[in-house]
Amino acid sequence: MADRALFAPLFDCFSMFTDSHCHLTFPELRAELPQIRQAMTDAQVTRALCICTTLEEFADVHALALQYDNFWATVGVHPDNEGVTEPSLDDLLGRGALPRVIGIGETGLDYYRLGERTVADMAWQRERFRTHIRAARQLAKPLVIHTRSASADTLAILKEEGENGSAGSAGGVFHCFTETAQVARAALDQGFYISFSGILTFKSAQDLREVAAFVPLDRMLIETDSPYLAPVPYRGKTNNPSYVPYVAQQIAAIKQCSVEAIAEATSLNFDTLFRP
Repeated sequence: MADRALFAPLFDCFSMFTDSHCHLTFPELRAELPQIRQAMTDAQVTRALCICTTLEEFADVHALALQYDNFWATVGVHPDNEGVTEPSLDDLLGRGALPRVIGIGETGLDYYRLGERTVADMAWQRERFRTHIRAARQLAKPLVIHTRSASADTLAILKEEGENGSAGSAGGVFHCFTETAQVARAALDQGFYISFSGILTFKSAQDLREVAAFVPLDRMLIETDSPYLAPVPYRGKTNNPSYVPYVAQQIAAIKQCSVEAIAEATSLNFDTLFRP
């Protein structure tokens, strides 16, 4: 876990941080939950959204949100997950209406690992995405969107399903954003927020830092996507929500403002989008 002394320079203004995307039921983190919660307290990370990636996992994710008043849950099936229960609209509507479930996802499209398949072969993934969008619209709860090597189809399907930023849109967030400024602009134009992870701190991520400079602060979230993508200085280690201040620190440097301003803005944005 994080050394409290390493965080001291970040906390002179008593900032409070929100991790908008983490996977605390994954094996790398589940057994360490007491230590993670203490590390979050030490790092002044006051809240976290626990993300669901399969229906089989949902009960455990939801249990965390019910047990701890600073955790919330989503329901969804990740686009990469095959060989799991395929979510029906009723599956998502029923679970999405439960207490402390505040978002639909993680959902979206991922063409990165096609292998011998073609984009045409991924029709099942696109239909799964549409099911999530329809559930989000019926529940009036935001989408948590994953897109990788599939941004054009992701944006097109959202628009086809009515997610264009107009009245009645569910809205949501493009999480762990790694796309271009052009994709960010299109997502913003369709009413979505953009969330940045520890990737933003990587030496190789200058293009992404330029995207972060473009995205308005009032449409930005921060996340860990833990247990993956630990930020510098923990890159290569198991990530956890207590490391999200390092993402805020990087954005503060990009935006030339205080870490406190980033913590305050991104937490307010979380409240505005998810209404916890």
